[in-house]
Amino acid sequence: MGIKLLYLLLFLPAFIGLVCVIAATRPSRFRVQRSITVNAEPSEVYRLIVDLHSWPKWAPQDREDNTMRRVYDGPDAGIGAKSAWQSSGSAGAGSMEIQNAIPPSQVIVRVDWTKPFKTTNINTFDLRSDGSRTQVTWTMEGPNLFPMRLMSVFVNMDKMMGKHFETGLAQLKSAAEAH
Repeated sequence: MGIKLLYLLLFLPAFIGLVCVIAATRPSRFRVQRSITVNAEPSEVYRLIVDLHSWPKWAPQDREDNTMRRVYDGPDAGIGAKSAWQSSGSAGAGSMEIQNAIPPSQVIVRVDWTKPFKTTNINTFDLRSDGSRTQVTWTMEGPNLFPMRLMSVFVNMDKMMGKHFETGLAQLKSAAEAH
């Protein structure tokens, strides 16, 4: 056995162990939040969020993954509205349900992922009127699963997920301002 292989056999387990120890010290919960100002009334923005049938107009996963297929259940909009999706691409699979809706200021959506990980996240959309404009804040909170903690050793998860939110909010802005 060569000396390089011996060093590799010693170094690799130590490196993996160190990464696992660092990942284990990461918080058990995560929170990502982004905001944007939309040149539309809160009721217009609210309508695009509270009706899950409108999400393909602005939600990044709907627009970026052409393998994604959605089905709907329950009321068309508001509390109890449900959507499930399946994808062979980056959108994974899961379901979502509107848990609370306060017109035109807040929508809370529970998202149950089945792929790539089984987990539940809560997405809150807060809308604040600013004259004829709306300040929209999108917050997602949930358990920080160990695979996500491992990824966070190498990738800034807030920055990565934040980019997703920023894209979604920009597309929501465009959709709301087009009406």
